[in-house]
Amino acid sequence: MTTAVDDDLWSAIGDPTRRRMLDLLLADGNGTATSLSEQLPVTRQAIAKHLGVLDRVGLVHATPAGRERRYRVDEAQLARAVAQLSSVGAAWDARLRRIKRIAETIQRTKDRPGMGQ
Repeated sequence: MTTAVDDDLWSAIGDPTRRRMLDLLLADGNGTATSLSEQLPVTRQAIAKHLGVLDRVGLVHATPAGRERRYRVDEAQLARAVAQLSSVGAAWDARLRRIKRIAETIQRTKDRPGMGQ
């Protein structure tokens, strides 16, 4: 694996509500805890906590907007997360190919006359 995995980043992304929030922020360009709570089946307070988690790992950044804070996705950090996921996926694909080759070799050995059961 060429990209180090940031466990805090993936823990933050692992929550389905936070992934949906990222989707909404990307689609709208930005949003507040209030605007997000109007689109999701959770309270504004829960949204604020989720935004805090996303902010701590650098996936979103907030700017003051009156009495609220307006959040936007940090595209560089999101790209880093995507690169990590791609790297992990590639590593698992390689492992699965090795397992498949081993299983096929075992099967061929079993299929040879006098070698199997």
